[in-house]
Amino acid sequence: MIMPAALDHQHAAPAPPAAIPPPLPWRSVAAAALVMSCAGFGVIGLILHGSRAPVAGLQVRQPGMDRPAAGGGAAEQNPITLGRLATGPGVPAALPGAWPGFRGALGDGVATDRVAHTWGGAGPARRWSVDLGEGYAGAAVRAGRVYVFDYDQVNQADALRCLSLDDGREIWRFSYPIKIKRNHGMSRTVPTVTDRYVVGFGPKCHVICLDAASGRLVWGLDLVRQFNAEVPPWYAGQCPLVDGDRVILGTGGDALLAAVDLATGRVLWQTPNPRDWKMTHSSVVPLEFAGQRMYVYCGSGGVAGVAADDGRLLWETEAWTISIATIPSPVPVGGGRLFLAGGYNAGCLMLQLAAADNKFTVQPLFRLPATEFGATQQTPILYQDNLYGVRPDGQLACLDLQGKVCWTSGSASRFGLGPFLMAGGLMFVMNDSGTLTLAEVSPAGYRTLARARVLNGHDCWAPLALAGGRLLARDLTQMVCLDVAGGAP
Repeated sequence: MIMPAALDHQHAAPAPPAAIPPPLPWRSVAAAALVMSCAGFGVIGLILHGSRAPVAGLQVRQPGMDRPAAGGGAAEQNPITLGRLATGPGVPAALPGAWPGFRGALGDGVATDRVAHTWGGAGPARRWSVDLGEGYAGAAVRAGRVYVFDYDQVNQADALRCLSLDDGREIWRFSYPIKIKRNHGMSRTVPTVTDRYVVGFGPKCHVICLDAASGRLVWGLDLVRQFNAEVPPWYAGQCPLVDGDRVILGTGGDALLAAVDLATGRVLWQTPNPRDWKMTHSSVVPLEFAGQRMYVYCGSGGVAGVAADDGRLLWETEAWTISIATIPSPVPVGGGRLFLAGGYNAGCLMLQLAAADNKFTVQPLFRLPATEFGATQQTPILYQDNLYGVRPDGQLACLDLQGKVCWTSGSASRFGLGPFLMAGGLMFVMNDSGTLTLAEVSPAGYRTLARARVLNGHDCWAPLALAGGRLLARDLTQMVCLDVAGGAP
């Protein structure tokens, strides 16, 4: 998920004091008596008005009153039920490959596509582009279709859109009314698509499941109403995890995590949340350790592991918290180790799980300051037992699993808050302003192979997607599809 690096604060100026009127030129005693009589009636009227009950439906506005209340009624109707499906002229592309969700098929940011090692002076060929509402939502790809969670600023509606991978024409879109103010972008999550369904996570914590081919609504959840969740600052950035026949959601509020049935939306289990950890922008990741499948989540108060079968809490630690925004997801690196990286001077932390007597414990292995390794927005990639990521200073860096920095890309190769992915030992790395770099990386070093400006906007922070030799990237308001397979060895 993608978040801005700073939050704007607005302060209302105090109202000016009321002006004092000048004395009136009274012309007669009678006029004065008349005025005094009217004033007396006014005082009596004020007293009588103050003794009456307040007008029904009016109340003093308090913080949080714009939050939906529990219960039913038309005023609290789930906006997803008002959703509409529209179809377009697009048709699915006859292209292979898939990038079915956040960080690809295995959730590791690594693609299996063969890609070209050079582009030539003009850069990779642009196959198509499409305008989007302001945001940082990345694409998912399956069966020749591109799925992107968008916001329709004109009609004030969330919109999950399905486009053709071949030419970008819209196949369908499902939208529902929801008012969202501009706050460093609007939509910023990546959908998850299976052979039958696509699941999207909206800015104000609405989760929808649609038929992947037709766009028909299957079910929808409002996490604020149903789990007492709180919309994170800068809106939701969590990407839904689909694990088999279940969707795993980090809800916060009444539950830390919840599992819902993929086909029906029925809640299967909820993890208790006695410490009242809030939802963050981080996504849930699966982990297998000591014969136990679990889900790992970074909540507002720390990191927790939850049993996949029934949602019981297996372990938790407060060793990793970020006061402003927790954004990158945990990275399992093998042997019960979890790597965590963040921005806002958080640096990075390696945790070690241990299991004994049917209980799990967790201990820190090493911690590095942000000057050595961290990650403000993008989750690092584990590739061949090394970690690759963009540090808070904008440099790409390689870190071994013992906490040693192998190299950095140098001051001439900085990428800001941009995304990256790995394909065949090569890295695609985007900078803030739309320049894409293709680099050869290994523990031995970093070498730039090609570089080109592929987007003309700014805030090019959305996670990349690669499928069928097509790379999908976006800036704040436009997505492009690039052919990066031409001449692949």
